[in-house]
Amino acid sequence: MLRANDGTRTGGEILVDQLLVHGVQHVFCVPGESYLAALDAFYDRPIKLTVCRQEGGATMAAEAIGKVTGRPGVAFVTRGPGATNASPGIHIARQDSTPLIVFVGQVAREMRDREAFQELDYRAVFGTMAKWATEIDDPARIPEIVSRAFYTACNGRPGPVVIALPEDMLVERAAVPDAPSFEPVETWPGLADMAKLQKLLWAAKSPIVLAGGSRWSEQATASLARFAERFDVPVATTFRRTHLIDTLHPSYAGDVGLGINPKLLARIKASDLIVLIGGRLSEIPSQSYSLLDIPGPRQTLVHVHPGAEELGRVYHPHLAINAAPTGFAAALEGLQPPNEITWRAATKAAHADYLEWTEKATPQPGGVNLGEIVVWLRDNLPPDSFITTGAGNFSAWVHRFYRFRRFATHIGPCSGSMGYGVPSALGVKRAFPERTVVCFAGDGDFLMNGQEFMTAVQYDIPFIIVVVDNGTYGTIRMHQEREYPTRVVATELKNPDFAAYAKAFGGFGIMVDKTADFAAAFRAAEKSGKPSIIHLKVDTNASTPGMTLEGIRQKSLTSAKA
Repeated sequence: MLRANDGTRTGGEILVDQLLVHGVQHVFCVPGESYLAALDAFYDRPIKLTVCRQEGGATMAAEAIGKVTGRPGVAFVTRGPGATNASPGIHIARQDSTPLIVFVGQVAREMRDREAFQELDYRAVFGTMAKWATEIDDPARIPEIVSRAFYTACNGRPGPVVIALPEDMLVERAAVPDAPSFEPVETWPGLADMAKLQKLLWAAKSPIVLAGGSRWSEQATASLARFAERFDVPVATTFRRTHLIDTLHPSYAGDVGLGINPKLLARIKASDLIVLIGGRLSEIPSQSYSLLDIPGPRQTLVHVHPGAEELGRVYHPHLAINAAPTGFAAALEGLQPPNEITWRAATKAAHADYLEWTEKATPQPGGVNLGEIVVWLRDNLPPDSFITTGAGNFSAWVHRFYRFRRFATHIGPCSGSMGYGVPSALGVKRAFPERTVVCFAGDGDFLMNGQEFMTAVQYDIPFIIVVVDNGTYGTIRMHQEREYPTRVVATELKNPDFAAYAKAFGGFGIMVDKTADFAAAFRAAEKSGKPSIIHLKVDTNASTPGMTLEGIRQKSLTSAKA
């Protein structure tokens, strides 16, 4: 296509130029005729465009980059079914508080409201899921709206933005300057807030810090670690946010999520001061909203959150601080510990409890002990390795036994979305090719987005997937045995040879049915230099690190007889 020399650009060109202005380096997409003009603009602009095999994979890969960098991940999908396929990634960004921008093709403006081919009302469909859902009618407004999208995705509580792009708007020409580049707006705690917090800390007998949510940075986590060290206070992390402090820090008390250490649960309930930084303490970390009384917690609660709308939404805090974790963590440097720290022994005990809980893998039925494999990986992977997980009981072994040592090295869906592990591994390995990436996926979990393994092969993105094959939808089977023991229905799976699957796609594949064989298999996968799948054959009875399906069933049957 010949380019005009009159100072105008097509809407597609203006759009992609805004991405460059705002520092975007990677975009994930599934192509569609509805945004061909934008695709054409990518042809001669220096953004790495990764073409995925399904829109959910594209949005999840982009969301993973948002998780790691704190800047919006970007995905492009086509109208109608492309947009609805993308919705899982948008929902993850919502529940995980991740900045994400999804551009969606739309029917031409003159065809709207006729239910034209693949037409959707994006404001109605995504209005409750996205922070902002809008449509661009005029190419001259693209810089304004895209700039607002970046600020909206990042500011306050981060989340997804959905922007519909009428196909005729993208080919229309306009002369308009680019927007200035955006930077997230930092929110800092006030001096009065920090003075009140210091008084509360000085008056406390058994405080604990809970770190969660997003809007953290490597510098902020370092400030949190120094605060924990100076105050010698126990710090726990919420569900799938373990990377917010080095788990070998002497103050680390453990993970407040599924399968929580009972000693940590008791410690939190017995505390007199809880400082919740960044998180919302939603269903999983709150242990189904049983950890704190609602709306007025029995303990003194300090809630720090970048979204003012989250403060007091569920829990009435004694002290509410509207600040991003980055700004708040920096302000922690100015607090002074009390002259006598009375909780030192409790902090030491909390960390000892964590080490004991995670040191050795629990015995498991069958030839493969997933806990022992996770322990081997934690002892042999570089500390900056990314571990990605989808959703399912298999992830409980990762949460319990892997010790995350660096910021943003655990990429998992707080929303509990299956199929997340493979595309998130694709995203982070694409953005950080020099770092090791290992994905854990269940058998049912893997096949929800396993097609993105082909994307990894196409672009030579070598990460390693550990497929944990127990022949069942394990989490649902666990609940089934507890609620309806022996009545197994709709949870059994017949699976392919996942190693052969990898080879058929042009990657490396190997099957492991004995724990002792895993190390050699992993080294062979690394040596191959290819996207790889290690197919673990795990006993179906191995339900969680602490309980077998048989044990769950027998406990339920015994309770029913009592």
